[in-house]
Amino acid sequence: MAPTILIVGATGNTGRSVTETLPTLLRTTGALADYRVLAMTRSLNGTAAQHLSKIPGVEIVEKNWIGTTASWLREHEVVRVFIASHNEPTQFAEESAFHLAALKAGVKYVVRISTTAANVHPDCDAYYPRSHWAIETLLGSPEFSGLQWTSLQPNIFSTFYLYNAVEFVKQYRKTGKQTTLRLLASEDAPVGIIDPDEVGIVAAYLLSQEDTAVHNQAKYVLNGPQDITGQQIVNMVERDIGTKVQHVSYKDMSFVDSLPHGAAPEMIASIKYAPVTAWEGKCAVSTTSKEVLDLAAPKRTPADVFKSLLEN
Repeated sequence: MAPTILIVGATGNTGRSVTETLPTLLRTTGALADYRVLAMTRSLNGTAAQHLSKIPGVEIVEKNWIGTTASWLREHEVVRVFIASHNEPTQFAEESAFHLAALKAGVKYVVRISTTAANVHPDCDAYYPRSHWAIETLLGSPEFSGLQWTSLQPNIFSTFYLYNAVEFVKQYRKTGKQTTLRLLASEDAPVGIIDPDEVGIVAAYLLSQEDTAVHNQAKYVLNGPQDITGQQIVNMVERDIGTKVQHVSYKDMSFVDSLPHGAAPEMIASIKYAPVTAWEGKCAVSTTSKEVLDLAAPKRTPADVFKSLLEN
């Protein structure tokens, strides 16, 4: 068996493009040409898993990553890992256990997906950025010095940020009637929203580096190539439907009320505070890390993503 790069969350928002991009990069990197790509998914029957299974150089394994052991990682000769964890209240316990298993198994390098850089602090009002901060703090401790890692901190995914605008247009095309356009965005704060596929591409480039030491313990901020404001989203919608939007609700977090709150309702409700830093202007394209631009500068603009979502 060859040295293995494991992709955890291979069929998810970012993992899919890691899996699609990495085999080609490895073939063009002489030192890593013999590495295999092992894509982990909870179901082999899903459409995304079926698609990934057809990519040359990709092997698919059906397994829930939660509870992965050091012995399993050693058995599969895993030396590098991509992981995009969930952001549920159990994230820290489950993701930290995975990293501990990786450390004990002798894994050399991990690329993980974090969240909006401006939120990754111990005093963030939203709960899940604190979990990401805790994971990064754990990985940066002396006890984990044997495991190299890079944490990618993308600002808001464009597919999520533009979702309501796209659905508004689709509904108007069907009925000719308007409802309220509810936007996560504020009216005037510029935000560097990014296509999750391009986050995965950056991760693939990191995983294909012959020498990962230069990226060890790095926290890279990722944005798309252009900022967008809430007003500019409204302008895109109006150009598409050919008329003025009658009612807009900016900074609209009402969707949080419909999320399953489970046993931690106050914690889930704290998601409402996550976009505050974006509304304050702290998530603009200017915050992008230079290393990201050098590796694989994101290219898809908000208009590109808006158009592609309307076509699907």
